[in-house]
Amino acid sequence: VVIILQGRYAGKKAVIVKNFDEGTSERPYPHAVVAGIERYPLKVTRSMDKKKVAARSRVKPFVKVVNYAHLMPTRYTLELEDIKAAVTAESLQEPSQRTAAKKAVRASLEKRYLTGKNKWFFTKLRF
Repeated sequence: VVIILQGRYAGKKAVIVKNFDEGTSERPYPHAVVAGIERYPLKVTRSMDKKKVAARSRVKPFVKVVNYAHLMPTRYTLELEDIKAAVTAESLQEPSQRTAAKKAVRASLEKRYLTGKNKWFFTKLRF
């Protein structure tokens, strides 16, 4: 798990899907493909009905290629086999593929959130 330091998603938590330590021809710097949470799920209380709980448990994901200089690693980890299958460097080129990747990431993250795993990852950074 990493924290994005620069840009639109600064302060958001993400997980590295694929890393490129040497860079590539079009991106000659070390970078990584990350999948993260743009909008975190809201607090849920016992008195809320199922519909409201479902609405507040929604996660808005993002998928992005980020320079290593703009990432801060944390001590936390996340098992991400299902996310790795959905998100590749090639799937970010085409907008329709990017949307499909985001939907897959959303489904995976929401499932993980509802089971109560990785609680820290789904809480907003307080700073």
